Amino acid sequence: MTIYRLAILDDYAGIARQHFDQISNLQIDDFPDTLDPATKDGLEALATKLKPYHILSTMRERTPVPAELMKRLPNLKLILNASARNASIDMKQATTQGIVVTGTKGNVPTDKKSLDALPDLPPPQGHSAVVQHGWAMLLALMSRLPPDDYALKTNPAAWQSGLMTSVAGKTLGIVGLGKLGIGMAKVGVLAWDMKVMAWSENLTQDKADAAAEAAGLPKGSFQCVSKQQLFEEADVVSLHYVLSERSRAMVGKQELAWMKKTGILINTSRGPLIDEDALIEVLKAGSIKGAALDVYWEEPLSQQSPWRKTRDWAKSEVLLSPHMGYVNEGTMHRWYQEQAQTVERWMKGEDALVRMN
Repeated sequence: MTIYRLAILDDYAGIARQHFDQISNLQIDDFPDTLDPATKDGLEALATKLKPYHILSTMRERTPVPAELMKRLPNLKLILNASARNASIDMKQATTQGIVVTGTKGNVPTDKKSLDALPDLPPPQGHSAVVQHGWAMLLALMSRLPPDDYALKTNPAAWQSGLMTSVAGKTLGIVGLGKLGIGMAKVGVLAWDMKVMAWSENLTQDKADAAAEAAGLPKGSFQCVSKQQLFEEADVVSLHYVLSERSRAMVGKQELAWMKKTGILINTSRGPLIDEDALIEVLKAGSIKGAALDVYWEEPLSQQSPWRKTRDWAKSEVLLSPHMGYVNEGTMHRWYQEQAQTVERWMKGEDALVRMN
């Protein structure tokens, strides 16, 4: 029998192996530390490390698999991706080399065996953990939870050292009215009676009305405005935009200067949507009330990253989380469960359930 070698990349939580362990004729190795193939040293280390493997288990937004890396992996036959998209895998090169790239759906399984093997279930259809995390960050920032928690645990005399900010009735600015932007906006309307403004390059009021009605809200619940009006009038600006060369640094010095001094910026989408240097400058000056970031320009953050030292330089409030928006227990386990099922099908010569190339 052929023995296949599987490399599990970037499994920070250490949960993947249990889903692959039951597969016969599979040798498994874990590589939890992310390396960047965009650097010469990172590419060399990855190519050397992964050369023996037939199968790679990847996690989106972690180690990229560019053409330069694939060309140096002659044994590679199958790439397992978490979710149904991953812009950091070079599909054209994979196809050229005859490498199969597969994805996952992340849906709730219907068979009892799969259900029983999961410690928790993914969110139901129509719901997103990213929206939950975005609201958790926003509410924590406006309710002063991080600084008050820190103060109570480190200062015996600390008690009510500041004022929280009410969310209700504020204006929520949504940059990118897609599935996640709509989810964020819907909570704002229904839970907090917020006024919702939305902007994207191709958004019209008709499209905003259709989005509102699809979410079960009255037409007019989302107001389509210009980019400048949104940044000038919103109390909270939340980013939900697809990263591309066109959208890179779409929030720069001008957009940040438009924001209210009491404004809050939330980014659970992609770090490079914001001009990093411009944001650091604004936070150093205290020009906005605060920022809550789940995504960064460099991931994972290096030990030298200025974001690890915001207590030393930021006058604005800064709340950080390590790209946790999609990292919920149910979805992560289900993705790895689906990857394992794909390996079993592939080893039998069967078609993948989610083929990406």
